[in-house]
Amino acid sequence: MSLKAGIVGLPNVGKSTLFNAITKKNILAANYPFATIDPNVGVVTVPDQRLEFLEKMYVPNHVVPTTFEFTDIAGLVKGASKGEGLGNKFLSHIREVDAIVEVVRCFQDENIIHVEGGVDPIRDIEIINLELIFADLEIIENRIEKIAKKAETTKDKDALKEVAVLKKAQTALLENKALRLIAFDGEELFLLKPFNFITLKPLIYVANVMEEDIVVEGNEYTKDVQKYAGKENAGVIIMCAKMESELAELEESDKKAFLNDIGIHYSGLDKLIFATYDLLGLQTFFTVGKDEVRAWTFKKGTNAKKCAGLIHSDIERGFIKAEIMKFNDLEALGDEKKVQEAGKLYLEGKDYIMEDGDIVYFRFNV
Repeated sequence: MSLKAGIVGLPNVGKSTLFNAITKKNILAANYPFATIDPNVGVVTVPDQRLEFLEKMYVPNHVVPTTFEFTDIAGLVKGASKGEGLGNKFLSHIREVDAIVEVVRCFQDENIIHVEGGVDPIRDIEIINLELIFADLEIIENRIEKIAKKAETTKDKDALKEVAVLKKAQTALLENKALRLIAFDGEELFLLKPFNFITLKPLIYVANVMEEDIVVEGNEYTKDVQKYAGKENAGVIIMCAKMESELAELEESDKKAFLNDIGIHYSGLDKLIFATYDLLGLQTFFTVGKDEVRAWTFKKGTNAKKCAGLIHSDIERGFIKAEIMKFNDLEALGDEKKVQEAGKLYLEGKDYIMEDGDIVYFRFNV
């Protein structure tokens, strides 16, 4: 399951510094690499201590963590929706992502000029969000112009439904409301899906601060961002992009030691990965054995048969049963045999809804 989060922000807010931390691939053990698959796409592993536990228990030939893509989307300036900066190139990139990470500058540094002349995170957020609204509005207006008259003339039910939901979306955008804040029912969301509207995508803010503000968990600027985000039910990660870039140069043991010294358990990048994973409603199941221990990403609410298909279409097609252990049971009892003896090895059918932390062996026949 390939999922992407797009990193957006005005110039000189720390967006590229954050992305550079993501793409420094040579600093972690081979089993847990950062990687770059394109000049503007970085792949990160999702930190998971459960995977480390399973690796120690099974001592497999291979360990495969679950991964997540971050896309560095360049070119956003005031007027991007009208072609300023990279204009349409920026918009095409951002439409391809599943979630948006909006980096906001929350630090003063006279050596780094702010494109708008001074530090004001709320103004920056509103500039970015307005450009995204304009971009969606343009698509809606073009589509309504194309089909509204025909829909009214032919009384085609599907076309009339599409026009109705587009006008509902248009009204919201004209009131400066992102589409993700509007209550659409299942049918309406289905009709909106092909347009890939930017403001319908889930969003999280990254408040970029100086290193000294990390220890005290923010500053006056980050409080403003958190208050603003609260009105949108959006999350905020407080992070020092410069420090993250420096941490990316360290060996994993040195990185952990540094974080412990300043009283932090996870880096800002790790917190961002966790938050983005959760934002998209993602969970993890595991397959284990001497050959391979692997983490698999699935959408919350997915049944066992569909999850089997993430491994291979043949397993989904020939699905018989899923043998399920809960990670917490395996961790508490110590090995598979004790889990089975305790009656905690479950046989589940195709409609079983998979849960985060399930350790599964799929029985199938093709």
